[in-house]
Amino acid sequence: MTYTIKECFYTLQGEGFHTGRPAVFLRFSGCNLWTGREADRATAVCQFCDTDFVGVGPDGGKFASADALADAVATRWPSSRDAGGRRLVVCTGGEPLLQLDEAAIDALHARGFQVAVETNGTQPAPRGLDWICVSPKVGAPLLLKRGDELKLVFPQIDGAPEQYEQLDFTHFYLQPMDGPAAAENTQLAVAYCLEQPRWRLSVQTHKVLGVR
Repeated sequence: MTYTIKECFYTLQGEGFHTGRPAVFLRFSGCNLWTGREADRATAVCQFCDTDFVGVGPDGGKFASADALADAVATRWPSSRDAGGRRLVVCTGGEPLLQLDEAAIDALHARGFQVAVETNGTQPAPRGLDWICVSPKVGAPLLLKRGDELKLVFPQIDGAPEQYEQLDFTHFYLQPMDGPAAAENTQLAVAYCLEQPRWRLSVQTHKVLGVR
């Protein structure tokens, strides 16, 4: 299998449970809910995506094997940084589970990485993932109904948080939708979390701090 990667870089996780944790971000190209092209946004299932996942970027590439992909990830982790066996790679997109498979997960494990995925939940999860974060999109079928973290972009029309509360996740986050109404959406999310303490607020700290 050839893996098509938009970008791969070392940074701090900016949102959700692992906020502030050093990680290699492995962004897979492509998504099943939007082409990534502005001309198609209005007719897409997911219309609020804020990520460029189209094609191959300058620090991405096409990798012909799982080992080649895992080697590329390993080179991004600074050799001088001893993580005490807790090196983390965050597989994201686009929709990473269109490409991420057991072979890639095994290869990343062999290089000392814990493997996390951020997914829209419409694809089955391969064996061996260490952390599953699902971000449901209203209008898309939700196949993954269990994992470590459910992160709901808020608000979404017909996407009331309570409809997800019975799913089998350990952590529940509301993340204010970015865009022109970001300030208002943040206040709505804060108010909801105060009223429903099961939910925690997820802030995109990388945008606030100017971190990639």
